[in-house]
Amino acid sequence: MQDAPRFDRAPGARTAYVTLVTNSDYVLGASALLRSLRRTGTAADLVVLVTPGVEDADLSVLQEFDPRLGRCDRLPTSEAFNERHERGRLHTAAPFTKGGKPVFHTPLDNFVKLRLWQLEAYDKVVFIDADALVLKTCDKLFDYPEFCAAPNVYEGLQDFHRMNSGVFTARPSQATYVAMLERLDRPEAFWRRTDQTFLESWFPEWHGLPVFYNMLQYVWFNLPDLWDWNRIHILHYQYEKPWQDGHDKSERLRPLIDLWQAFATGTGIPEDIAGLPGPGDWADRKVS
Repeated sequence: MQDAPRFDRAPGARTAYVTLVTNSDYVLGASALLRSLRRTGTAADLVVLVTPGVEDADLSVLQEFDPRLGRCDRLPTSEAFNERHERGRLHTAAPFTKGGKPVFHTPLDNFVKLRLWQLEAYDKVVFIDADALVLKTCDKLFDYPEFCAAPNVYEGLQDFHRMNSGVFTARPSQATYVAMLERLDRPEAFWRRTDQTFLESWFPEWHGLPVFYNMLQYVWFNLPDLWDWNRIHILHYQYEKPWQDGHDKSERLRPLIDLWQAFATGTGIPEDIAGLPGPGDWADRKVS
């Protein structure tokens, strides 16, 4: 299996949660994610795909969670493809207008998610972005079909037309991976939102997960009536990251950032997530 991530799965493991780290910032994110997954008691393997540029010393913070570390390269895409999807050119052609992408965001890294289909040691895998927390067990997702993802909801009803690739289900297949690469790097191909746009194209009839399996943080202030701590399984910090200092939405998102910090440090994690204040409660506190 040429250029596939190489690591040993746990004996008997047939399912895995997979995340991706491409720099030290996302290693920090992954430490909180892995802690949150371990707290659910899952028996699935925890796999971290690691691209070049991430040092072994950076990964030491993950050791306590006993993940399977799979070193891998970026996809073998053409120079022309790489130029079209370089950060400056992509953000000029398809700017982000709803929120701020951090300076460490490198669009080409996103396509590494397609390597999930190379993980044939597993029957089924669930991908979760490293800027997310798992608040309730999600193991039933391994029984879901390929391909499942939640809609990209964070502003209004129109968001239900698009998927968000921060969480999805997949069935590894090297043949699928090879076919994906062939379509991905066709002449003049431009994937506006990188892996997300490609996966929408590859799976045009994707199965919709409830938004609570990929609750985007902007729902907190844009669609507060949708927020329900009792039902949120995965909280996803899209756009600005909870480890960034003083971004312009940090005070509006303070309860969510504090929750992430608790998982990152392992200190002060609430015993009852469902008992946390909702958006309305937080707004009332700020007013008073």
